[in-house]
Amino acid sequence: MEQLSDKFVILIKIDLMNLEARKIEFIQEFLKLESEEKISQFENMLKKEKRSDDLDHLTQMTQDELEKRMDRSESDFQNNRYKESSELLDKYK
Repeated sequence: MEQLSDKFVILIKIDLMNLEARKIEFIQEFLKLESEEKISQFENMLKKEKRSDDLDHLTQMTQDELEKRMDRSESDFQNNRYKESSELLDKYK
């Protein structure tokens, strides 16, 4: 008898296969497009989605996290564990 975890793995594999099939079908249909306007619309949509994905990893700090970071920064500064902006600029020229 199949265990629940085996059924779950099978469902995931089927879902991934369906996703892959959908991607291939989408690409095939995209390649048939002749309208530059439609292609531009897809490009813009992908760019917006990429920017959204890039921002998703950013999270807001809690008050406690912010205070800890400020304390650590102040401590770093007092213990000369910092770099001047000119040092950073020189490093990345």
